[in-house]
Amino acid sequence: MAKELEEGNELQLDFSKLAKVSANCPDVIPVAVQNADTREIILVAYVNQRALDRSIETKSAVFWSTSRNELWEKGKTSGETFDLLEIRVNCEQNSLVYIVKPRRGGICHTKNQAGEPRNCYYRRLNMETGSLENIDP
Repeated sequence: MAKELEEGNELQLDFSKLAKVSANCPDVIPVAVQNADTREIILVAYVNQRALDRSIETKSAVFWSTSRNELWEKGKTSGETFDLLEIRVNCEQNSLVYIVKPRRGGICHTKNQAGEPRNCYYRRLNMETGSLENIDP
């Protein structure tokens, strides 16, 4: 299932994600992660106060895993980590942007055909056909 979700060309958006997050992890806010060099959004995750404090302390992005209900230090197992350069807060103080510099290459747990990690936004929606197109195969 995950392979088809992550590599397939069928759009399968999870519109119930926020309801699940809110029910299971009520004290989190979304954080968009932006590559400082390319300005590309490379990941969207969630943080709670613990994750934010840990991010500030380590100068590395730490999130709250809403599926595992635990701190998630991005790249700790894959090695695809990044330096946290700046944290921005929106006007309503209900979301953040982490501006980061990847320490090596991409950030996603998926890899392209060359075996290199890519950014999480590696597919685009073809608005004519409704299917997904991999832009980093």
